[in-house]
Amino acid sequence: MEGALLRLNGRALITLRGSLLGFSAQERVAIAAARMEAILARQQLPEVTFEELPQGTRLRLGGEPAFTITSAEIDQEAGDTTTAVAHALAQRLTDAIAELRREQTLRYRVRALCYVLLGTSLFGAFVALLVRAKAWLTRRLSGAAATAHGQLLHVHDMELLRTSRLLRLSRIFIGALLWLLLMSGAVVWLSFALAQFPPTRPWGDELLGRLLGIVRSGGVALVGALPGLLFVGIIVLVARGVTEVAAVWFDQVEHARIQLEWLQADAVRPTRRIFSVMVWGFALAMAYPYVPGAQTEAFKGLSVLFGVMVSLGGSSVIGRALAGLTLMYSRLFRRGDYVRIGDTEGLVVDVGMFATRIRSGLGEEIAVPSSEVVGAIVKNYSHGAAGAGYLVTTGVTIGYATPWRQVHAMLEEAARRTAGLAATPAPMVRQTGLSDFYVRYRLAVYARAKDPPTRVSVLSELHAHIQDVFNEHGVQIMSPHYEGDPDQPQVVPKENWYAAPAGVAADERSPARSEVTSRSSTGN
Repeated sequence: MEGALLRLNGRALITLRGSLLGFSAQERVAIAAARMEAILARQQLPEVTFEELPQGTRLRLGGEPAFTITSAEIDQEAGDTTTAVAHALAQRLTDAIAELRREQTLRYRVRALCYVLLGTSLFGAFVALLVRAKAWLTRRLSGAAATAHGQLLHVHDMELLRTSRLLRLSRIFIGALLWLLLMSGAVVWLSFALAQFPPTRPWGDELLGRLLGIVRSGGVALVGALPGLLFVGIIVLVARGVTEVAAVWFDQVEHARIQLEWLQADAVRPTRRIFSVMVWGFALAMAYPYVPGAQTEAFKGLSVLFGVMVSLGGSSVIGRALAGLTLMYSRLFRRGDYVRIGDTEGLVVDVGMFATRIRSGLGEEIAVPSSEVVGAIVKNYSHGAAGAGYLVTTGVTIGYATPWRQVHAMLEEAARRTAGLAATPAPMVRQTGLSDFYVRYRLAVYARAKDPPTRVSVLSELHAHIQDVFNEHGVQIMSPHYEGDPDQPQVVPKENWYAAPAGVAADERSPARSEVTSRSSTGN
């Protein structure tokens, strides 16, 4: 049953719950407060008495009726009576009146003000102590982070957490704890200050009561959640142990210490990721019911909202992830391969679940989404020959008047002059087309496997040597279009190769280089 609290001078007296003579509990409280205020205005220390009535027990203040206690205000199951409650209430009311008279004196008000100033000083000292503690802890953590930068926490050679990250988390936790202490101290100080003066005493009592209620409910909730948190911790430790043991086993497979027919070394990384996701997903499903607050409506609503957000916005992410797994298991290319995906060409830096990172010959790092890689034409220049490096191809078109054997020899010579190309397998020249006015020639060579230059640099040098060799033998390159023979072959004489502002290259001035060039020319 709802009731209304009757107060005198901010002090709680009794909660009136039942109706009497047609007046509700709230109306009874208002009438009783007005009567007591009027009586106290006329009498300094009125005597508190009570009398028995058919409706209950009436309290009188200075001989005048104040309010009546009915059966609704007592706990009949506990054996209370209106007379016993009135007797105890009479004593509280007498003490409240005496306290009211004391609080109306100047001495009490000065003392209350001194108490407030003392409480404020203590709160200021508490704040200063928190600030100094925060500064001291920050210095200690900063020093520890500087000495432990990059170190790892190990348990029996098992990597758990980077020390710098642990120190950062500790700093955040300490800051949150200090703020909590500061806010709690502020509430205690404010409630104490408000309780010193009668007009604001109800606010102070309510503020302190709410703080104590929060602390009490938080403590009860924490104690009740301890078994669930313990079980969640056990699940996390088991999941972490399983993933760590599996990681050791996967490392053995990846480094070929364990041979398996169904799991190749290239598929170890995606398999490890899938296994880890499955383990942690199962651990999350097991731990979810034991998380504090998991059974509340707010937590369930948040879970539903998160699920809807993932469903609406995660379809493309899941599609890219599945495409990335397809690439990892299909093994179209690996890290270190030189590939061409659509219009992107370069060295594969990483084959990820969501994107493949490629470093081009110009030094750019390009991230190609996995979904685009699956739907694109992929050229892998590193899988042409085992252990030979990656493939480099180029082509020219030469008129029919030039012997094809000479063209083959000149292209092979240009390949031999190019640094960074492998001697084995030998350069290959193929005639890929007989057009109306020219023949299409295609040169395919392989870069060295160990420490190869970028394909763009090799291809650039190869093109330069092709021009030199063809100029040396007076053969005109008609690429990309050829329609008729000119009066004179369009070649550059050797004496004009370094026309201003170009200068003689360092490798051309080298005696060793000149010897190689002359020996190659003699061989042709």
